Amino acid sequence: MDPHLLRTYVTVARLASFSAAARALGYTQSAVSQQVAALEQDLGAPLLTRRPVAPTRAGERLLEHAGPLLLRLQAARADIAALVGTPDGGLTLAAAPTALTHRVLRALPPTGVTLRVLPRADVPEAVATGGADLGLVDGLAAPNDPLRLADVAPLTARGAGQEPVCVLLPAAHPLAHRAGLRLADLADARWLDAPGTGLPLDHLRTATGSTAFRPALRYEGTDLQALTALAAAGHGLAVVPRSAVRDTGGLAAVPLTAPRVVHRTELLYAGAPRGAAADFAARLDVTRS
Repeated sequence: MDPHLLRTYVTVARLASFSAAARALGYTQSAVSQQVAALEQDLGAPLLTRRPVAPTRAGERLLEHAGPLLLRLQAARADIAALVGTPDGGLTLAAAPTALTHRVLRALPPTGVTLRVLPRADVPEAVATGGADLGLVDGLAAPNDPLRLADVAPLTARGAGQEPVCVLLPAAHPLAHRAGLRLADLADARWLDAPGTGLPLDHLRTATGSTAFRPALRYEGTDLQALTALAAAGHGLAVVPRSAVRDTGGLAAVPLTAPRVVHRTELLYAGAPRGAAADFAARLDVTRS
């Protein structure tokens, strides 16, 4: 399957327009139509209806494969470029907001750092495609257990620390003065769905084997201060690492005592880190000891 044809098809399907895809790709509209037709001929199935432009059943199935395939190709190109290139002396680090623990911040070099704060689901792709030299992801896990990461490319993950977690809730909440909280007792509470900042609700469901933890509000940003403000205002509970808790009026942070889980941070890289990336990884190891 020609990846250029596949990329053209994905663009048409995403934009639902041959003309818009032609503008985005820098082709003529007839060229885009010919490329989609060539892919359909290669696969022996129609992939798009023309009026309106929409994926067929076969086209929908191809889209499920296309994202990972194109990402792997981009990751392979970035991997080879990094292997044969010369480190430029700087460090680009992609990190989820709550992965920026005190240990990580202490290990950063004093100069030459570009820090990209991303939703945690976007960090592996940034590393795989060369958008970052290293990545820091985090999540809820049993003590000393590795995180379950999406297989976007051949990436290496190694532990970079773990710490207890807390439940954020308004200071006036009936449970705010408890010494500890059980997650199962909070399954039917109002929750904040904040996948880029708080620990994702699907992690809580996995930890308890429950289908509960329904969100009252979804926050799609990466600002921890905004998340804590939402929790303090009563829009929902959130689980965060202990180090992410700041002194905020009207907010309580109660330790989570059951199940026995921790906030785990892992360092991601493709190939062996070199230059500033290798130095940072070594300093991160030193701060763990």
